[in-house]
Amino acid sequence: MSKFQSTNEECRFGPWHITAAKSHILPSEGPDRKQFESQLDLPHVPEMIFAKNCLRISHEGGFGVEFTALDALKRVNSEKELIQVAGAQEWKAARADCEHIDNIIHPFDWTFATDYSGTLLGNIACEPTDLHIDIERLKGKEKIEFYADIPLFEDELHDCGCSISSVRIRVMPTYYFVLMRFYMRVDGVLVRVNDTRLYHEVGTNYILREFMTRENKAEQLSVPTSVLIDPNEIVDHLTIQTTTAEKLVFPST
Repeated sequence: MSKFQSTNEECRFGPWHITAAKSHILPSEGPDRKQFESQLDLPHVPEMIFAKNCLRISHEGGFGVEFTALDALKRVNSEKELIQVAGAQEWKAARADCEHIDNIIHPFDWTFATDYSGTLLGNIACEPTDLHIDIERLKGKEKIEFYADIPLFEDELHDCGCSISSVRIRVMPTYYFVLMRFYMRVDGVLVRVNDTRLYHEVGTNYILREFMTRENKAEQLSVPTSVLIDPNEIVDHLTIQTTTAEKLVFPST
């Protein structure tokens, strides 16, 4: 069996340096695991954590944005179980014979739901805006100069669902676009997708950042299982719950 090789792909985009680092899954035990978990207040962490994976977008002026599993998990509620929807008790009762059922209900968000939208680097300001990302522009046929898809963490929720967090980027001749997606499915209860989109166009002094939560209870969804379990497919069938738009404004030079 071949050993996984870590990769560190890089791209230059004008004054920007983009790095997509991918490495192996964090071992289930050992000093690296202990060091990672010590930085969180969670009693449990996801089964698969890509602790060394990172997307970093750095400007030569000393500011930027990065995405990591650690910072994503720091946004998980460490004190309350937040999945309290209609049908939750029935869901628990129906799975009473599951050997892990006592491990599922914890005083923390056991689904690892996170509203993480990236870690700001340097002196970059964040302010509300009425501007929005031009989706039609993203559908254009420009050449893709660079692309990366980076997993951050994944958990099967004790075989009762799934939580996945990942981030991907594509760099075009005149802009770059980032999509960070958190997908969560609790079987028979709820499906949620949290999307963070970043867009920067050449000639502007800001990044547009949009955050959107889509969510539906299981009984509200009438889609094939193949759609339900595919984050890229189910997202178009979910109801928008919240949206925010921000400008990440670059410091004056």
